[in-house]
Amino acid sequence: VLVDYDNMEIRMEPINKAVFLLFLNHEMGIPIKCLSDYRSELESYYTRLSHDDIEKRRKTIDSLMDPTNNSIHEKLSRIRQAFIARFEEDLAENYFITGARGEAKRIKLPREMATWE
Repeated sequence: VLVDYDNMEIRMEPINKAVFLLFLNHEMGIPIKCLSDYRSELESYYTRLSHDDIEKRRKTIDSLMDPTNNSIHEKLSRIRQAFIARFEEDLAENYFITGARGEAKRIKLPREMATWE
């Protein structure tokens, strides 16, 4: 929910929202090759957001962690699309996950503008 925009809600699938929250919680970013280091945190977000059974959640997380799979990049793209659908790209880029290939991916949004509930 974006308070500065009349409480506009950006809707995402639970796994996409879990990935978004993971990156939002790590201001300096996360290199994709190190994503597995954050597995338990991602699982925690996903468990709170999803109604899927434990086996389906595990398979979804396994897919995200698999470096031979494109799943994480698909999720990053869907998060980007969710914000671009509501804002012009130059404004939306403050909210989606960006970063050069091989470097840490991060959300540009200043963390003082984000609140957790």
